[in-house]
Formats: sequence, structure tokens, C-alpha cells
Amino acid sequence: MVRLLLFLAFLVVPVLEIFLLIQVGQVIGGWTTVALLIADSLLGAWIVRREGRRAWRRLQESLQSGRMPDRELADGGLILVGGALLLTPGFLTDILGFLCVLPFTRPMMRRLGSWFFARRMKAMAAASPYANLGVPFQRPGTDAAPGGKVVHGEVLREERDV
Repeated sequence: MVRLLLFLAFLVVPVLEIFLLIQVGQVIGGWTTVALLIADSLLGAWIVRREGRRAWRRLQESLQSGRMPDRELADGGLILVGGALLLTPGFLTDILGFLCVLPFTRPMMRRLGSWFFARRMKAMAAASPYANLGVPFQRPGTDAAPGGKVVHGEVLREERDV
């Protein structure tokens, strides 16, 4: 399913970007469209730099205080993804990039990413061959089933002179 979505994204997004660039170019002119793309790239680079520094500072502070930097790592990842999207020419990718980078929209994107990855992890766990065994770390086809006979004992090692 994810492969199909990625394939469609790499196929559909560039076509939509070109279509949108042509439409905007017809309305405001070609050179104005190019100037707008350059301007939003420069603005995006400035915001990525500023927010990246803030995220790095917060990450260092949380590590120094000894707490888990989950939010700071997620923010850093979103800023990285948003920066890559802002470098890609086009208006749709720029909008998505700004949503990932701007401090007032980043919490919404963080929740969306958290929801997506939680769903993905549940799907991967359900597809695992060990999902329905009931006993952790038990391989399929082994004799040790739940409720089976357990023999308690001690392992003795015999040392041999070589």
C-alpha cells in the first residue's frame, strides 16, 4: 500500500506542480512566477535556518536536563523534511514545506506524523509472523506452546583440558 502511494506521489505531484506553474504563469506572467518561486525559496531558507537553530538549541537543553527529547527530535525531522520540500521548485511542495517548518503549524504536522507512524507500526506488528503467538520471542513451529511442560533446572558446564 505504501509503495503504491509513493509511486503515485512521485508520478502525480510533479504533474500537478507543472500544471500549477503553467496556470500561475498564465495569470501573473512567466517572469513574475519565476520571481515568486525564487522569493519563496529564499524566505523558506531563512525560516529553515532560524527554526533549525531553535530546534538544535532545544534539543541540547533537553539532553542536558536529562529528559527524553522526543518532541525536539520530531521538530528537527520536520524541519529537515520541510527544508527539502522548500528546495523543490513548485508551489504545492512549498506549501507543504512551510507547514512543516513554521512554528505555529509544526505541532499539527507533528500530530499527523505521530498518527501516521503509529498506524504504520500497528500494521507492521499485525503482519509479523510472531504477532499471534501469545508468547514473546517464540518461533513458529517450536514445541514450547503456552501451557506446555516447563522443566526447571540448572546448566552445568564441564571444563575440558585442551
